[in-house]
Amino acid sequence: MGDLLLVRHGETEWSRSGQHTSFTDLPLTPNGEEQAKSLAPLLAGRSFALVLTSPLGRAVRTAELAGLTGTERDADLHEWYYGAYEGITSEEIHRTRPDWDLWTDGGPPGPDGKPGESPEEVGERADRVLSRVAGALPEGDVLLVAHGHFLRVLTARRLGLPPSMGRLFRLETGTVCRLSTEHGRPVIAEWNTRA
Repeated sequence: MGDLLLVRHGETEWSRSGQHTSFTDLPLTPNGEEQAKSLAPLLAGRSFALVLTSPLGRAVRTAELAGLTGTERDADLHEWYYGAYEGITSEEIHRTRPDWDLWTDGGPPGPDGKPGESPEEVGERADRVLSRVAGALPEGDVLLVAHGHFLRVLTARRLGLPPSMGRLFRLETGTVCRLSTEHGRPVIAEWNTRA
């Protein structure tokens, strides 16, 4: 049984400033590009049964700079749909909704038909990804390149926790995490690893 490796894309302007970034497909900053390149030694020498990326450019570019080939894009790896909170920081949201919490309240629908998602809806997408990779894990390691909040939800679901428990797993840009098994149960084997 292979391990499930998770890569959060490199830094963007909004990940640096703390702005919620879903549909806005910002490029990597120069630092983000360096973060992505620095992942190559951590991934070199490994063969993967499956490599999936979010369809967003920041994830695809991270995979390219990390030296990954044979990647497939999976729409379910898209970042959490923040809806009306796209481009807004949590601090700004708290000025009008002091009790708001992404992990319990989700994102409200936004303008131009941009949906918001609840934690449960993000969890459903994460479950679909986990179902897809389950077929490849017996063949070897699987690698996912995606986004911070989504990968935190996916980790919670892999560990058998509700989506809202993704709040427990702070995930830095340009890092690798490894979910493995111990005695037949999913465990975190590495978290926020950098070169």
